[in-house]
Amino acid sequence: MGNINSGSEDSDGNYQAPVILNIYDLTPINNYTRCVGLGIFHSGIEVHGLEYGFGAHDYSASGVFEVEPKRCPGFLYRCSVQLGYTKMPPAEFRLFMEDVASEYHGDTYHLITKNCNHFTEDMAMRLTGKEIPGWVNRLARIGVMCSCLLPESLQVTTVKQSPEYHNCSEEDGSESQSTPTTREPTEIDEADQADKHLLSPTNVGGIEVSFVRESSVR
Repeated sequence: MGNINSGSEDSDGNYQAPVILNIYDLTPINNYTRCVGLGIFHSGIEVHGLEYGFGAHDYSASGVFEVEPKRCPGFLYRCSVQLGYTKMPPAEFRLFMEDVASEYHGDTYHLITKNCNHFTEDMAMRLTGKEIPGWVNRLARIGVMCSCLLPESLQVTTVKQSPEYHNCSEEDGSESQSTPTTREPTEIDEADQADKHLLSPTNVGGIEVSFVRESSVR
C-alpha cells in the first residue's frame, strides 16, 4: 500500500516528509458550484506514501482509515495541495496516527461538525501549522450557521457511508463466542467485535482499505 518510507533530509540534515491534501468530489454538481466557492468534497491527508481519512460507522472504534493515495474508494479524485512538511519519521508518525485514531471514532462523525474535512484540517494544523483551503469545507461552515434550517437527516450524530466505503457487515457474527445464558451483550462486547472487524483490511475494487488501530494509552 505505497511506500511508507518516503521522505528525505533537508540541507541542515533534518528529516522531513511532504504533507499533501488529496481532495475528491462527492458529486458531479461540484463542477458547477466550484466556481462560486462551494461544493461537497472529501479529503485525505497523504504522508509517508499513504493517505489517511475519517469516515462514519456505528461503533465506538477508530474511524480513521488508510488507503493508497488519490484512490479513496467511492469518490472521484479532483486535485492535491501540498501543505508543507513533517519532521516525524515513519515509525513516530504511525504512533501519532494511532493516538489520533482514539479521538476520531466512527460513531462521532457528523456531516456538519466533525466530518472528513475537519479531520484533515486538524491533521494539517498538527503536522504543518497550516490550514487546508477554505473552500474544501466551506459548506459545513455554512451549515453550522444555518443548522436550524437543515433537514433532520443532516443533523444526526452518525452519518452512514455507503457499504463499499465502510464494510461494516456482520458476516462474522456467526462465530461469536459462547457466553452464560443469563448475561446480556454489553456495549464493550459490541465495541470489541467492531474493533476486530473494522481493523481488518478490506479490498474495494482492488484498492485495500485499512482502519488505523487506535492507541491503547490515553
